[in-house]
Amino acid sequence: MTLRLYDTATRSVRDFVPKTPGQVGIYLCGLTVQSTPHIGHLRGGVNYDVLRRWLLHTNHDVTFVRNITDVDDKILDKAAVSGRPFWSIAFANKLVLDANYRDLNVLPPTYEPLATGHIPEMHELIATLIELGHAYPAAGGNGDVYFDVPSYAQYGALSGQNPDDMRPPTDGGEPDKRDYRDFALWKGVKADEPADASWPSPWGRGRPGWHIECSAMARRYLGDEFDIHGGGLDLTFPHHENEIAQSRSAGLPFARYWVHNALLNLGEAKMSKSLGNVIDVAAVTAMGIRPVELRYYLAAPHYRSRMDYSDESLREAAVAYRRIEGFVQRAAEVVGPGRPKDVPPSFAAAMNDDLNTSAALAVVHDTIREGNTALAAGDEAGIRGALTAVRAMLGLLGLDPLDPAWGNGEAKSDLKPVVDALVKLALEQRAQARARKDWSAADSVRDQLKNAGIQVEDTPAGPRWTVGEH
Repeated sequence: MTLRLYDTATRSVRDFVPKTPGQVGIYLCGLTVQSTPHIGHLRGGVNYDVLRRWLLHTNHDVTFVRNITDVDDKILDKAAVSGRPFWSIAFANKLVLDANYRDLNVLPPTYEPLATGHIPEMHELIATLIELGHAYPAAGGNGDVYFDVPSYAQYGALSGQNPDDMRPPTDGGEPDKRDYRDFALWKGVKADEPADASWPSPWGRGRPGWHIECSAMARRYLGDEFDIHGGGLDLTFPHHENEIAQSRSAGLPFARYWVHNALLNLGEAKMSKSLGNVIDVAAVTAMGIRPVELRYYLAAPHYRSRMDYSDESLREAAVAYRRIEGFVQRAAEVVGPGRPKDVPPSFAAAMNDDLNTSAALAVVHDTIREGNTALAAGDEAGIRGALTAVRAMLGLLGLDPLDPAWGNGEAKSDLKPVVDALVKLALEQRAQARARKDWSAADSVRDQLKNAGIQVEDTPAGPRWTVGEH
């Protein structure tokens, strides 16, 4: 069965046919690191990680490029306010982003280029656009270079925008532009900006515009034409529209498929640092939600469906994942962890249907119901079959509880051995109370553990504890 993906450019679900059989090049627009990430940013990271895992499973060699924008207006504004170097702010925020991706079991990219590391490639592309008549240096000689939007006849095709309907800014815009729709490829240095936030160029010192960097870096790592360009739906216009315009105008075929994930909203607006309506990983874990449960929450809906955040929906997702985890742990205690094998055909069909993770997880839950029936009947063959299938499916979603990335389903913490010893001591006291039929004392120990967020389950192999809800 062929993978089919929704292509924004054609507004249709298309068979995915890579440029080179067995090889896939993906460019995902990464973050501008003016601040630490929130879970809305991380939704896209999880969505494209699932796509990548599925392509790897279907025997594709995947080159996955995810860029970092480490210089832009917002970063420079924060540098001016804080008195810190712009690169210090960008680096600190990138460290948090990297840690969040690791926490959520997002595979590291094949390459992760920084905008500031690819200035020469941007200069080369800008020079080509000027030579072909699609870009021009500003008449004022201030170092600005603009893309000439009217020179590209297909402008607006990706996003469905009609250039004739675009209205000029009410403040008069930038007087050096030939057309108010033109956008900056290179920004001349400004007197109030840090001296180390500019680079020499044929048009004067300055720094790159936002759009040119992605065209240049995608070309550097994936070539003139590549398979999939991904990003959040909010990037369709103007960012991706401008990428297409400048790349195609330079004679580059560029991306064959455009794949966009929907946004994670808080209330009626997308999560945004500028709006002050964000929730980050630290806030989620402070609620008692583990990173694996957050990943389940972000991966469960179809990637093109809008998500409206609420504490309740996040907690419901955590409970759903704990049911999955509980089955895996109980089954593994009976038949061992096993080795994940092929996934059920219905799971593969769901994943090939525009990466329908919602339908794929329905198959996971159906298989778990079969596994629970086998557990109740003591059917070891049925238990083993369900467990291996469930682990295979969860592994492709990055959610296998026994994946070492999750610490075998336990909280990863330097205090884990200490907590484990203390809980075992409490359980020994409970066992002694039960042995002398002091049920009140035994229940008291269990209740105290529960109040501390420790769930105790009595199994044939003895009591087993997990971190539960406070």
